[in-house]
Amino acid sequence: METLRSAAGRLPGALFCALVLFLLEGSVVYQAYAVDVEVKDASNETCLFGKWIMNISITYETEHNEYKNTVLTFPEHVTYDGSSCDNEISGPVLAIEFGEGHSWNISFTKTNDTYQGIISFTYNTNDTALFPDAKMKGPITTSTNYPLHPVDLDTVFICQNGDFIESGSVIQNFRNVILEAFLPSGNLSNQKTVCDKDAVVTPEPPAPDTTSTNTTSITNTTSITNTTSITNYTTVEANATMLSRSISQPEEIPATGTYSVKNDTEICLLATMGLQLNMAKTLMNINPNTTKASGHCGNTSSILTLTDTSIVVDFTFALKNTSIERFYLKAVDVTVTNPVNGTQFAGSDNLTFWEASLGNSYMCRKKTNLIVTPSCSLNVFNLRIQPFQVQNGQFSIAEDCIPEVDYFFVPIMVGASLAGLIALVLMAYFVGRKTRHNAGYEQF
Repeated sequence: METLRSAAGRLPGALFCALVLFLLEGSVVYQAYAVDVEVKDASNETCLFGKWIMNISITYETEHNEYKNTVLTFPEHVTYDGSSCDNEISGPVLAIEFGEGHSWNISFTKTNDTYQGIISFTYNTNDTALFPDAKMKGPITTSTNYPLHPVDLDTVFICQNGDFIESGSVIQNFRNVILEAFLPSGNLSNQKTVCDKDAVVTPEPPAPDTTSTNTTSITNTTSITNTTSITNYTTVEANATMLSRSISQPEEIPATGTYSVKNDTEICLLATMGLQLNMAKTLMNINPNTTKASGHCGNTSSILTLTDTSIVVDFTFALKNTSIERFYLKAVDVTVTNPVNGTQFAGSDNLTFWEASLGNSYMCRKKTNLIVTPSCSLNVFNLRIQPFQVQNGQFSIAEDCIPEVDYFFVPIMVGASLAGLIALVLMAYFVGRKTRHNAGYEQF
C-alpha cells in the first residue's frame, strides 16, 4: 500500500459538470456529471465516500431486429433515496435515481480484511429519449462487483486512468475514482489501493479542492443536505495551451506499434497503428516503445486501451447485427494527465468507423483522422485491427479501406480517354471533309 498524500483528511463533496461528448452524427450534446458524495450516519460520521466520473454504454435490440448503442450519464438532478450507512456488516449503500425510471445502486460488504461493492443498475427502455425503438419495453436490471477485486480495509481505492465493468449488454466506464467504504472514525484513510490500470501507469491523483464549500452529504435517514452548485469542468481547449509548454510538436509521423490484448493466455485482440493526438492544435505522438496495451475481449464488444505516460486512448469495438456479422469502431475516449492542470477527458460515442466482416481484420495504410471533439482528434497511420476472433495470434484476411492508388488516377484516365475519343472524331471529320473536297475537284 502507498501513502495517499492528497487524500489525507476528509474531502469535500461536489456535483459538477465533468465532460461534454460531441457526437459526430448530428449536433446532440451530452453532459455527464461527476459523482461526489459522502454518506453519513445519524451521528454525522462518514461511512462511504465516493468520487468519480462515469458513463454507461447500453446495447439494445430494436423493433427491426437490429442492435443499437446508447450512452447514459447521470444528469444534473438526481435523488439519493435509499442511501444509508445501514449496519456495520452489510452497509453502506449509495442509491441514485434519475430520469424516467433509471437507478444505480452500490452496496458494500466486508470481510475481516477487505471490502467490495455490488452495483445494481436498472435502466428503463420505456424512456423513448434513450431507447426510441426498443423491442423490449420496461425496466432491465444488471448487477456486477465494483471494484473488480476486494480492497483492503482502511484504504482508499484509486483509479485515475479509467476502469470499466461489463455485465451483459451494459458497459460501465469509470474515471478519476476515489472511493472508500467503512471509513474508520469517519475519516478518509491515508493509504491507497490502485486499480490494475493505475498499477501500470500511476500518476499522482489530483489534489483535493480543500477550499470548496460545495457539499452533497447523505445522512442515514436519507435526508439530503445539498448546497451543491453546478460549475463547468475545465475544458480541453483551456488546458491544452498548458500542455504545449511541456510537449514539443513532432516533426515526423508517429512510429507504428504492435499491440495485443489477451484473454487468459490467448491473444483475442490484435492491432498495429501509428497514433498522433491533436489536442487544441497541439500534436503529440504516441510512442510505441513506452506504450502499454490493455483491454477486454467480449462476445459483442471489445476494448483496446493504449497508455503512453500521460496519455490514455480507449478504442471500443462492437458488432453489427446484420445478415453477415460485421464489427466496427463504436467509441473513442482520450485522457491526458498533466501535472499542472490535472486530467483532461474527451470522448465520442456512436461512431461507425473501421468496419469489416467478423473474422477478418480491417486495414488502412493511408492516414485517417478520428474527430473526438471539435478540439481533439486522432491521426491514425498504417492501421490494421482485429478486435474479434483472432486465431493463433495472427491477423486474418484484411479488408482494405482504400487501395493504395492515387485518388485522381481514375478521373484522369477517364478524361484522357474522352479527349482521345474527341480527337479521333474530329480527325475522322476533317479527313472525311477533305476526301469529299478532293472528290469534287476530280469531277471537273
